[in-house]
Amino acid sequence: MNFVKNCFCVKKKETQDLVKLSSEKNIRLFPYNVLRSATENFKIGNKIGRGGFGTVYKGNLRGDMLIAVKVLSAESNQGVKEFLTEIDVITNVKHPNLVQLIGCCAHDKHRILVYEYVQNRSLDSVLLGDNSERAKLTWGMRSEICIGTAKGLAYLHESIEPPIVHRDIKASNILLDENFVPKIGDFGLAKLFPDNITHITTALAGTPGYLAPEYAVQGQLTKKADVYSFGVLVLEIISGRSSPMPKYFENNKGLLEWCWDLYEEGNLTELVDPSLGDYPKEQVLRYIKVALFCTQAAAGRRPSMSQVLHMLSKPIRLNEKELTRPGIFLGPTRSSERPKISKASSSASTSSIPAFTSTQISVTELDPR
Repeated sequence: MNFVKNCFCVKKKETQDLVKLSSEKNIRLFPYNVLRSATENFKIGNKIGRGGFGTVYKGNLRGDMLIAVKVLSAESNQGVKEFLTEIDVITNVKHPNLVQLIGCCAHDKHRILVYEYVQNRSLDSVLLGDNSERAKLTWGMRSEICIGTAKGLAYLHESIEPPIVHRDIKASNILLDENFVPKIGDFGLAKLFPDNITHITTALAGTPGYLAPEYAVQGQLTKKADVYSFGVLVLEIISGRSSPMPKYFENNKGLLEWCWDLYEEGNLTELVDPSLGDYPKEQVLRYIKVALFCTQAAAGRRPSMSQVLHMLSKPIRLNEKELTRPGIFLGPTRSSERPKISKASSSASTSSIPAFTSTQISVTELDPR
């Protein structure tokens, strides 16, 4: 009886919090029946994506407005707090490279978020996997996806107060509109990040293959964790390969480790997706090197997102003398379940990861003095 009573209290509080939040943020509250009708009772044929927190369906409101309906799974790790966080965070920001939240719904056990419909689905569905369509992504399109995503992250990190750390930048969270303009989505793990602190110590969240080592090992989160994930994403866009799938690479190495080997060998062109055909070699090589700057083991050595945007947008000469090995998180060992760092990145051991301070080491001294 007490359990039922407690569950009722939680649901009642959640509803109250949601109503309050929707009123404060001017967010539309959708009746469950409206969304069920718009998606044809969440028809399998309308399913356009699935993530760790639930399933996304294409919907049609009143026959004239397409929407993306994100239905959070009952067993999802994203609970009340994350549901409200995603609403709160995304409604505070407006940018061409961020997905727009239209509204939400909380009905019985159902928690649903309603977003603008983005026609060309997620980047991973086009770029990665056995049924990908990456051959149609020209270098010009891939370059614009990199730059657009960088603009969205730079806005989150540097143009709003307080700044926002996304924590889950990856190909499946980058959506592409009808013109393949990228839009960052899924803010369920996002953290507000006041400027007067150097880092947040938090429970690990995110996706293997994209996790910055200092965050994965020490639980210390800064904006540079997003920068690291972005660097991995750029390598995926250029190579057409998935970072979390080591089986695709030589000697079972991951994408980042393989890239560093190629860099040391002076053979970075081997990383480039063969389906690209002709491409501007110098520009592509610059993008790969920028990605390596983003994924350095020491967080303080990584550039800010505004610096990354400058490095990608301008045909500048990078100071590669400042470039150090990437940090590669391999995940927990079977015996101790403690995380470890790749031995291939000898300078990226946990002991080399510096304490986090507000003073950042400059890595974008683009033209050596």
